[in-house]
Amino acid sequence: MTKRLDETAIRNYRDAGFHSPLGVLSGAEAQAIRNALEAVEAEQGPVFSENRTRAGAAFQGSYRYKSHLLFKWLADVIRHPAILDAVEDLIGPDILCWTTHWFVKEARSPQYVSWHQDSNYWGVETDDLVSVWLAVSESTVESGCVRLLPGSHKTPAMEHVDTWAEHNMLTRGQTIEGVDESLAVDLELAPGEVALFDYRLAHASHPNRSGDRRIGIGLRYIPPTARQVRHEWDSATLVRGTDRYGHFELEPVPARDFDPVAVEMYRRSDEAQRGVYYQGAEVGGAAG
Repeated sequence: MTKRLDETAIRNYRDAGFHSPLGVLSGAEAQAIRNALEAVEAEQGPVFSENRTRAGAAFQGSYRYKSHLLFKWLADVIRHPAILDAVEDLIGPDILCWTTHWFVKEARSPQYVSWHQDSNYWGVETDDLVSVWLAVSESTVESGCVRLLPGSHKTPAMEHVDTWAEHNMLTRGQTIEGVDESLAVDLELAPGEVALFDYRLAHASHPNRSGDRRIGIGLRYIPPTARQVRHEWDSATLVRGTDRYGHFELEPVPARDFDPVAVEMYRRSDEAQRGVYYQGAEVGGAAG
């Protein structure tokens, strides 16, 4: 018996590579996440900025990744039953959260995400990695919502070029060139809604032309059968069920923000993930 997705939704996900929108959080819950994020930014200031030049910067650099190990409120989000029920419908009852990725575009900023397939860079060997893209603020065409190429998860891996473009939010500015934009689908989301999509699906997003920040976070879920093949070690958080395989070191649950035990795991995990993301790259510019 399915929990959140009916058989038609599951079939469409398999065929097109995505399902959207799906309401999982209330507007108040989404606002609470935004409040928590912006409270951290106000307190920590430049620690979240890649160039360390301004206070109140959006999550950038290392703090964009695996921050569920740093903040108790985000550790709670990745375990939200409404999210896990939908993921379980797609990959089964045993679920690991491999990582979390923040994507925050400031109002009227030039930041964008180029066309890419995550499966080309993450080193996670599985057919069942589900990206849950959670809108914390309005995600519209104007604010630069996620765009997808339906069905592209079934095609051979597309060729990517590292551009290191200044405003590209991806680590290497990795880009699939020559995409026919007329085939793309825009995934507009209200705060508290998610888009579910296969990590092999080609996707991108335009700059934010709106007057508000576009705040989103990607929650990446895998079954315990998955393996990391681009690094000798990796970690993940068991959020539901049982891990009978041990392919990933299980992460601790932070008891509070900046719990020392979880922070130490974060440091190890961040170093490993950077090794994965930049493997084989000739660094030509700053990472996003």
